[in-house]
Amino acid sequence: VEEVIEQADYLYGSGETEKLYQLLVQHKNSDDAELLWRLARASRDLAQLSSTSAEEKRQLAYDALEYAKKALEKKETNSAAHKWYGICLSDVGDFEGIKTKIGNAVVIKEHFERAIELNPKDATTIHLIGIWCYSFAEMPWYQRKIAATLFATPPTSTFQEALRYFHMAEEADPNFYSKNLLYLGKTYLKLNNKRMALLWLGKAKEYPAHTEEDKQVQKEAQELLNSI
Repeated sequence: VEEVIEQADYLYGSGETEKLYQLLVQHKNSDDAELLWRLARASRDLAQLSSTSAEEKRQLAYDALEYAKKALEKKETNSAAHKWYGICLSDVGDFEGIKTKIGNAVVIKEHFERAIELNPKDATTIHLIGIWCYSFAEMPWYQRKIAATLFATPPTSTFQEALRYFHMAEEADPNFYSKNLLYLGKTYLKLNNKRMALLWLGKAKEYPAHTEEDKQVQKEAQELLNSI
């Protein structure tokens, strides 16, 4: 198992998404939580590729959720298993519509919070709670109405709360992720603080683009800078 994990981490670091998936999917019946959450992540990464068909994307999203769920069943104290379960549950919501997505929101946040409890230095999960807060702060009225029918007290958040998490993520691991820089800029814009928005959007635009997502971040940051 340790050899497979070592190989998997090397492939992940090299951006070899297909090879990584092929390596790990052979171990889908494993009882090892470390292998299973990595398989969940690899399945999700494969689903994100532009070369993956819509039907495959859907299948991989559901597979990823199953692997993450199994990882949690095998080891509840595994921080990464909680993180990827939350992420994969959110992905599946994209296929099941807004009602399911809002319905799952509380569970997703609970898993992210448990992941941070188990690993307080995990900047990515702190960032994800920030995204969660931002989404609820920005939620349009018709989605709020749906939330109100699903929960006795529907989940809410503010841009100030989102901002706090994005800053906490930067403190945990400075400059770790282009999207965290972008969201710091976007949140300051929502709070009408143009000076700080310019600062963070500038950092997001200058962030070296290693991935497809980084390129998207640069593009969005540039568009926002142009609009200020």
